[in-house]
Amino acid sequence: MNLQKTDYFPKMKWIAKDNEYLYDPSYTDMLRVAFTSEFGRGRLQDLVALLSGRNFETREYEDAIAEESFAKLKNGIMNFMNETQFLRFVMIIKSAGLIDPSLISSQNVINFAYIVYLHGRSERMNQAKLETLVRQWLIMPMLTGRYSGQPESAFDQDIRQIKAVGLAEYTKLIIETELSESFWTLFLPQQLQTSSVNSPSWNVFCAAQSALAGKGFLSSDILVSSLIQNHGDIHHIYPRNYLKKKGLPRTKYNQIANFTLTQQEINIAIGDKAPGIYMAEVRDQVNGGKRKYGGITLEAELKKNLEANCIPLAVLNKGEMDYEDFLSERRTLMAAGMRKHFLNLGNVTIDN
Repeated sequence: MNLQKTDYFPKMKWIAKDNEYLYDPSYTDMLRVAFTSEFGRGRLQDLVALLSGRNFETREYEDAIAEESFAKLKNGIMNFMNETQFLRFVMIIKSAGLIDPSLISSQNVINFAYIVYLHGRSERMNQAKLETLVRQWLIMPMLTGRYSGQPESAFDQDIRQIKAVGLAEYTKLIIETELSESFWTLFLPQQLQTSSVNSPSWNVFCAAQSALAGKGFLSSDILVSSLIQNHGDIHHIYPRNYLKKKGLPRTKYNQIANFTLTQQEINIAIGDKAPGIYMAEVRDQVNGGKRKYGGITLEAELKKNLEANCIPLAVLNKGEMDYEDFLSERRTLMAAGMRKHFLNLGNVTIDN
């Protein structure tokens, strides 16, 4: 078959000029999104049955159902490939703080968020409201692991409920159930007890800092978003070799609650110094002393930087906390930062 002679080619020519790799779907991803958004079902095996003409009520096979199913699938694929819709969806992904492929830990999350977007468009939802809902469906499943187990079953359940009770109402119900007060204050801090920088929690934390326009650790000007996109350094607040000399294992000194994004020159300047040493030098720097770490020279700016990076101010005041106490307090602060980001998803605007 000559693809250029099909109805699909005019709709997909724009892809050849597209340099956006934030959402890079496979053929299966396209089928999944097109099918689920158009048919209101989440299991691809149902698509095979429908294209064969199966009547799920009578369990018979009918030509009319097969013809209708092919037509619906074609419509779903056309919607998926629509340049305006696809690029608008990518802009929504970025507006949620997910500005780099390294922050996207689950293709299933992105796929379902696109399903939500296409469904909302078909329902002619208010654009601003729809964008908020899509952002919520990007961040919420990343935090809860909603599509990490049996994604087809979860897709099927969610799309059926969305069609039954409405997208906005079902989203509200899921948020109230999945992201309760105890999730933010108890479960999420426990979830942050990991040494994996591939953890969805770490990715959401970085997305939150990006979306909230936070600056890198001890940076006066460089935004976290720039560090993410340019692969800046992940700094150990309590330096790795410093903790290794104390006998701590890799799983302890590489806790993500000990990580922060910073400029390479700041990371190098700190080296293996104990927090009590380099934070004392930072305090001296903002009180008129020699500038050693970044360009911050005011104490108020320094405190704002530590707060933006969810670092306990006790590190500044005491110079060094007990490491376990530091990790515990920072996890709580990181969880609070992610919560602030989630609550702020409805206040984001996208330039047309």
